[in-house]
Amino acid sequence: MARHLTLKAGIAGLSAASLVALTACGGDNGNGDGAGDGEGGGDASAWVLTGGGWPQIEDDFERWNDENPEQAISVEAYENDAYKEQIRTAVGAGEAPTLIMSWTGGALLEYVEADRVAPLTDQTGDLEDRVYEAIWQNGVVDDETYAVPLNDVQPVVMYYNQEVFDEVGLDVPETWSDVEESIEVFNDNDIAPFSLAGGSVWPALMWLQYLTDRHGGEEQFTGVIEDGDSWNNESILFALETIQELGENGGFVDTYNGVSAAQNEDAQLLADGQAAMLLQGSWVYATINMDFPEFADSGNFGFTTFPELEDGEGDPSNLVGNPANYWSVSADAPEADQQDAIDYISEHLYNDEAVDAMLEAGSLPPLNDVSDRIEGTEAEDFLTFADEQVENANHFQLSWDQAVMPEHEQVLMDNLSEILSGNITPEEFAENMDNATN
Repeated sequence: MARHLTLKAGIAGLSAASLVALTACGGDNGNGDGAGDGEGGGDASAWVLTGGGWPQIEDDFERWNDENPEQAISVEAYENDAYKEQIRTAVGAGEAPTLIMSWTGGALLEYVEADRVAPLTDQTGDLEDRVYEAIWQNGVVDDETYAVPLNDVQPVVMYYNQEVFDEVGLDVPETWSDVEESIEVFNDNDIAPFSLAGGSVWPALMWLQYLTDRHGGEEQFTGVIEDGDSWNNESILFALETIQELGENGGFVDTYNGVSAAQNEDAQLLADGQAAMLLQGSWVYATINMDFPEFADSGNFGFTTFPELEDGEGDPSNLVGNPANYWSVSADAPEADQQDAIDYISEHLYNDEAVDAMLEAGSLPPLNDVSDRIEGTEAEDFLTFADEQVENANHFQLSWDQAVMPEHEQVLMDNLSEILSGNITPEEFAENMDNATN
């Protein structure tokens, strides 16, 4: 579903104003070329992140530069938090790199509203036909493409430890009724049903998103973001209430508010058999294989979809997570540099060598033409599972901390932390979010 700026005039307009307020003297494109002189060619630039799969992206730029020396793109890497702060300032000042990386969501809406990124509709070659529709739409604003995916798709999935299910004689839950039954049985056997890194807060966002979606469908949250609907929404309140009930009634590991995802403590609880299930991103598959190889190789490491809510209105095929990171092209860059960036997107992005490198690393490109190439890879079972989920998804919802406007991200996380601690009610959460976003 496209995000409609016109339906968010109150929020987006304020955000655009705050972005423009960051404007400083100057106007180059991150290379000191001068953004408006129309000169260039071989002076395009891109900023990437450090760690994860980003070295593969840097390698891909090296291949492009070797093959296209007259259209070379310089690359600079930043740590995640430093990037988020610097890119917003650079975009607001008209000094962004030619290729602007974002998670789409609120940040992209700001850029579009402030006319800082160029429309890419009909300029992306065959890329749109190759990318799954549910992923492509995250870069679309008012039926115009402003961002295209650049790396792997990262759905949130349910991991489980088959050994502990066998110990108590249960099947992996497929419905919420199954979940409620499993909580009772696991508690009777001193096993935590779900591991949760509540100390890091953001993993609980996955619960909030899936429960909201399964209860009322994707429209419940898109209405908040696109139409300015109230957070005091039946489905959001249901999700918040359920999270608190899981914490109070033994659904989560007892110490969930002290568990950290930064140290992979939530994954360790699953691997050690102290918890039966873990709701986490697709990246945890690689984490478990790397950090807990005995569990990964034991035949007990499994993965499945989030359970269906029998009375819910949401489509059980819906996914949440990170559809990908996305490239936009700076509207402030020289026209020649913009064209070099567009040529890179249309001619080189997701080339065969890059796709093979991603698959070998256990990462899934958001493409509809890789299923045959998954066969024989080390992570074949997981990649096939994830690819089928993405292919069949009715809707893929971006993580809420990225979907909201950047200035609302911390408010969201602070209030979710208070929910986990039991310090506020769901209704107070909704009131606080309404006050912050409207």
